[in-house]
Amino acid sequence: MNHQTPFVAAAYLSVAVATVSLAAMPTRAFAQAPLPTPITVPPPPAPPAPYLPFPQFGTLPLDEANNGFGFAQTTARAKNLQARMQWIDATANLDRVNSAEKVKAVVAAIKGAGFTDICFDIKPIGGEVLYNSKIAPKIKSFTKPGQPTKTLPFDFDPLAAMATECKAQGINLIVNFNAFAEGHLLFGTGPGFANRQWQTVLYEEKPTLLLPALSVPLTGGGGSGFPLTAPAPLSVAVRPNELPIEATEVAVYTDAAKVVADLPKRNPAAGFVVIVDAAGKVIAQVQGSQFAALSVAIPPGGAALVAQEETTASALRRYVVVGSKPVLSGSPKYVPIGDRPRRQIPLMTNPFREDVRARMLAILTEVVTNYDVNGIIFDDRLRYAGLDADFSPEAQATFTQYMGKPVAFPGDVLRYSYKFPTMERTMTPGKYYDAWLVFRALTLRNFLADATRTVKTIKPATTVATYVGSWYPDYPDVGANWASPDFRAGFRFLSPSYAETGWAGVTDFVVTGCYYNTATIAEAVASGVDIGETVEAAGQFSNRAVGNAAWVYAGIQLSDFAGKTPADLKRALQAAAATTQGVMVFDFSHDWEKWRPVLAEAFAKPATPPHLAPASLADVRAAQAAKKAAGIIDPPTILYRGKSGTGF
Repeated sequence: MNHQTPFVAAAYLSVAVATVSLAAMPTRAFAQAPLPTPITVPPPPAPPAPYLPFPQFGTLPLDEANNGFGFAQTTARAKNLQARMQWIDATANLDRVNSAEKVKAVVAAIKGAGFTDICFDIKPIGGEVLYNSKIAPKIKSFTKPGQPTKTLPFDFDPLAAMATECKAQGINLIVNFNAFAEGHLLFGTGPGFANRQWQTVLYEEKPTLLLPALSVPLTGGGGSGFPLTAPAPLSVAVRPNELPIEATEVAVYTDAAKVVADLPKRNPAAGFVVIVDAAGKVIAQVQGSQFAALSVAIPPGGAALVAQEETTASALRRYVVVGSKPVLSGSPKYVPIGDRPRRQIPLMTNPFREDVRARMLAILTEVVTNYDVNGIIFDDRLRYAGLDADFSPEAQATFTQYMGKPVAFPGDVLRYSYKFPTMERTMTPGKYYDAWLVFRALTLRNFLADATRTVKTIKPATTVATYVGSWYPDYPDVGANWASPDFRAGFRFLSPSYAETGWAGVTDFVVTGCYYNTATIAEAVASGVDIGETVEAAGQFSNRAVGNAAWVYAGIQLSDFAGKTPADLKRALQAAAATTQGVMVFDFSHDWEKWRPVLAEAFAKPATPPHLAPASLADVRAAQAAKKAAGIIDPPTILYRGKSGTGF
């Protein structure tokens, strides 16, 4: 056994000892365990009859055993509590709310269709508001490509008119704020551009192409020559198959057709293309002007490296030669989101900045103090721009303080890298990655608590709510934990610490975007659609995630039903209201008049919105607390596979 490692030797020793011990044991110790025998299991009970919130629409196969779960559901059903909200997007409906007469007509139409609430968007993503503010600029106009410009008269206050009409016509008014968005990246408008310090800071891993040093041959051809200094690395664009923002960057394409399309757009005479195979080896060099004519193919897994600036093209031609294998390197870079107009449409701001948070709280104070509104809601910009945000100095300093020890950014949190040559981005979590997720979510949860305290200190009866997408696994990336702190489910990110950041109990209700055009799980099974991509599954999961900490209302999007029938919308409304305590309809601009008869039929019987019954919510929360104190564990939450981005 001299050749064995200590570990293997120890293993042999253990076996020998065990053998001796077993041999010494009495024979009766080896009595055989009972052999398995058949068992009987009675059939499961018949599923409960479906709860039909709109019985006038006829029967519908619904999963009542899971839809009816929780004190919020049973309480709302017993007390005829049901929210019916109509969302009015600010910019999409600007031409419908730009006069007192139009506002009156809009309110009358919505009220007449049986809605209990109007959600009026008064601070859209552009940061310009729809009321007379001393803090934020007022929107003047909005232009969407291909559509006429919509304008708002300087002397007209849509929120004042909306508040007056809602009160006169007997419908609740909830106003919406895009909390951490202060500009429109497509149009370059909004106060966040002039106040660059507000912008969220993105972490990027900036890739560069390392170029080899050439050598000068020795006179007479002997030896290997004198090496020259290696040239400066070439900057590589991070978004494949796109014309880079910076002309000096090397673009990477995996689609030859897009190379052909983009080469003429920028200095085509200087363009130069290098083709690499899946192993990253250069197999061809092509002058850009000849690429289309030669019908150059990009091998599977390979790429085309394209330079369209003269100095970059010259370096590519000289150093990235056939047979060589370029090396991709990278280094961290921090950039404000305004420098990345292709990143996303909202110009997201930095929640770690005191001035950003204070400004939003001041806007809330201004609105709740000066206007007769029943509630406020934050839509889906109560979040970060993505997992790559926010990496500002404020965020780094605050996280270091939170950890109580030095943190090396970004690697201790996460680090991006790129696969060459396809430029597929990968992420490696750092040792503090889980703590980073908790810290980000905690920051947003505490801001929401500050906002709720601000609003209810001014007017205690004012409700506070959030809108989020229904696909919960999207939200760790953007830091918005909209569930109950007691929510437990089989998600890797949902640690006990992360769960504590759940904000549902800070609000009166949560609206989730269950934006699917397949209504029920049964319908999905019959049509071959993933059952998670249904209004019923999304609403059911939303109700479980919020877990009696607040009311839950399922949102449906009318544009999802373009080309569908009234029966399709009826089924979606039925599923939404059966799985949660209300329905939000988005948006008034989505061919609303076409669908008005269906909505009016659904909401013909009056109902009281749950958020106007605060005592009932208190009862629901008390019942949940008593259940928790008694040690009663909820059955597992069904994890449906929803569609990423739904409701975002």
